[in-house]
Amino acid sequence: MKINIKRINDAVHLQATNEEGITMQMDGSTAIGGQNLGLRPMQLLLAALGGCSSMDVLSILKKMQQEVLSYDVEVDGDREQGVEPSLFKTIHVKFIFKGNNLDSSKVNRAIELSMTKYCSVAKTLEPTCKIDYSFEIL
Repeated sequence: MKINIKRINDAVHLQATNEEGITMQMDGSTAIGGQNLGLRPMQLLLAALGGCSSMDVLSILKKMQQEVLSYDVEVDGDREQGVEPSLFKTIHVKFIFKGNNLDSSKVNRAIELSMTKYCSVAKTLEPTCKIDYSFEIL
């Protein structure tokens, strides 16, 4: 796996490109000279957690024959204050589902399997951060 990072402007606006040529923009806060032209690296880490667990959860629910019609995830992280590096202390992941007759015990099991066994991003963050989750079926 390889990612290339290229500077876009004379500050900290960056573009990441994967081996398939797919790109993503990153930038810093205005406090460090950024212009808010992309997600910040720590925001990307939260997005990676939400994306990784989503791929697991949706795949597991499909195998469980659960029909998901709509799906959203909210990821909220709390970082250490006044220290460098400022790591995440806690992260809460909220999964929101709409579906036909979704079984809440199967939804919970799919999320639990992802967060405790399959999600590589969660396992990477786990040694330094408490990650918890909740879900809602609308």
